[in-house]
This record gives sequence, structure tokens and C-alpha cells, in this order.
Amino acid sequence: MKRLALLFGLSLVAMAHAQEDKSTPANSSPLAWNSHDKSPRSLALELAAGNEGEGYQVHDGFWSGTLSKAEPVLLEVYLFAGNDYRFSAANLDAFSKLRLSIFDAWGYPAGQEYSADSSCATAGISVIRSGRYFIRLVMTEGDKADTCMVYSYK
Repeated sequence: MKRLALLFGLSLVAMAHAQEDKSTPANSSPLAWNSHDKSPRSLALELAAGNEGEGYQVHDGFWSGTLSKAEPVLLEVYLFAGNDYRFSAANLDAFSKLRLSIFDAWGYPAGQEYSADSSCATAGISVIRSGRYFIRLVMTEGDKADTCMVYSYK
């Protein structure tokens, strides 16, 4: 019970600090694949595009904000049973290292981390039970960097 209370407390703090990027030019969609600007979001989308060959579709939602070393951000998502999800996060700081982890509603690790040793990180989960899950995004090396996370599903 303490773990759940701690997880919810951290989640609320992280969600209060999270800033969803709403600044997109009027002539481009939020998931503009042809954008020539390098941004954390474009890198996260490139990473997510690698899952398309496996049948994944990029969800239209995303999170972006400034991530600081050893100050994790917890994001709450509702995932549906029978679906597979892949989460992709990236920033532009080549010297940073991101780690992306998935936890169930009780705070226990769920899913699998696929990469976590660079400025890009991915994790995935095959959901058996619909419900709330938490995505923890933490910068293990580096100072501060604008970061974006997107997710795909099938």
C-alpha cells in the first residue's frame, strides 16, 4: 500500500511539472513525418517509426518537457487488454542517457525495456489486464534536456 501511495504521489508531482507541447505550426500536423527540424519529438517519432514494420500505429498523444538528471517523471496511462504498446523517448543531448520503464497500478515492474543506454530509450508491454499503468522516464546521465515521449500500439 505504501508503494502505491508513493507512486501516486510521485505521479501527481510529475504530472504537475509535465508540460504538453501544444505549439505546432498551423500548416503541419502534430505528427509531421516530413519535418526537417530536429527536435526531441521528431527523434521520438523516428524511433517509433521503426515499429511500423511490426504493425504498430503511432498514437496521436505525446508528452514533452524538460528532464533533469535523477529526477524521474511518472506518466499515468490507461492501457487496454489485448493490445501491445511500445513507448519511445528521445532528447537532443548526445551525452545524456535515458531510461524508460513501465509499472503496473501497484508499482511493480511490467513490460520490457528494449534500449536504455543513449539519448533515446524504448520499452514495451503486452497488456493482459486493462487498467492504469505508469511510465517512468529518467535521465541517468546528463544535466537537463528537453525530452519527448510518444507511444505506438497494435
